[in-house]
Amino acid sequence: MTLSRRSLLGAGATGAIALTAGCLDFVTGDGPLEFEANQAAPSADALADTGYEESAIEHEAIHEEVDVGIEREVRASLWASLYTKERELQGQTEEAGFFGAVSIPGIEVLGRSFNPLADLDGEELLEELMSQLDDGQEIENIAHEDSFGLEILGDGREVDVFGGEAEYGGETLEVEIMLTSFIHEDDLLVLLGTYPRLLAEESANIEHLLESVEHPV
Repeated sequence: MTLSRRSLLGAGATGAIALTAGCLDFVTGDGPLEFEANQAAPSADALADTGYEESAIEHEAIHEEVDVGIEREVRASLWASLYTKERELQGQTEEAGFFGAVSIPGIEVLGRSFNPLADLDGEELLEELMSQLDDGQEIENIAHEDSFGLEILGDGREVDVFGGEAEYGGETLEVEIMLTSFIHEDDLLVLLGTYPRLLAEESANIEHLLESVEHPV
């Protein structure tokens, strides 16, 4: 599966921000509130162990107007770190594994959240991410199947498992998707991995990448 960079970036384009430095200018309208996300990424050792290679590292700026009784400008940034793995599948070499780590500044202004992703459950978050796909291979018939716990960044995190179908070499195959999201160091992290179920060993590889994620890098 090829998830476009725009799909992951667009899905979190409004981010989530904490009102701290610069808040006076923001409240008075004399300046925007600006925040920078820290990059999240799997460790170099985990990438070497699993055979995944860097596909793209994106650092995007966000400009939003928020309504806190009056309209004010928020400027933020987000990171998307994307990795892929090629495997022989259906008699030909395919991009058969994908892992993405997105970090968005956590957005809470005057006690109010302006992040449309923060309150979504796993299924809703995956639907939002998939709705942003504007190129690459489509995954269809997505359904939530299971959840399990994994130690990520020093704490237990819930990982949702979804099943779906995608086309490889002209044949429709079952795929598995792992997804988790949580707040860490004031950033919202969204971690996503997917692979064809024929490649059963990729399940352990995706879990290894999830457990190895570093933030900030």
